[in-house]
Amino acid sequence: MQDLPHVYSVSAKATPEGEVALAAPGLPAIASAPPAEFGGPGDRWSPETLLVAAVADCFTLSFRAVAAASRLAWTALDVSATGTLDKVERATRFTRIDVRAALRVPAGVDAARATRLLERAEQICFISNTLVCPRHLEASVELDS
Repeated sequence: MQDLPHVYSVSAKATPEGEVALAAPGLPAIASAPPAEFGGPGDRWSPETLLVAAVADCFTLSFRAVAAASRLAWTALDVSATGTLDKVERATRFTRIDVRAALRVPAGVDAARATRLLERAEQICFISNTLVCPRHLEASVELDS
């Protein structure tokens, strides 16, 4: 692992209607749109689904690292995450994220130890640990010529 801090850059390009093009250096671009709940088509990744996906992905990768460091043998991990968006004190925000993890291990593996390592992965998932955090906006406006 590289020394901290790490910096990740993403760009978003949009017109008044349609998809938002998301890009990051060295990665394939993806298209996002509002979810159906906000009047969007519901057939593309949205900021809401991307956030919940980040939690599921971070948990999975955290478990992979914890299991490797602990030399836990395992064969498959199926993770699903569900985020609940609600209004709290006049602000819309995620109020709950539930992660379900189904781990398969070879015969003879200590199931209680495997459960503890799943719990450890949840504790160290930095995406989950960051969900309530300070925000900063650097805004600029460019006028069409």
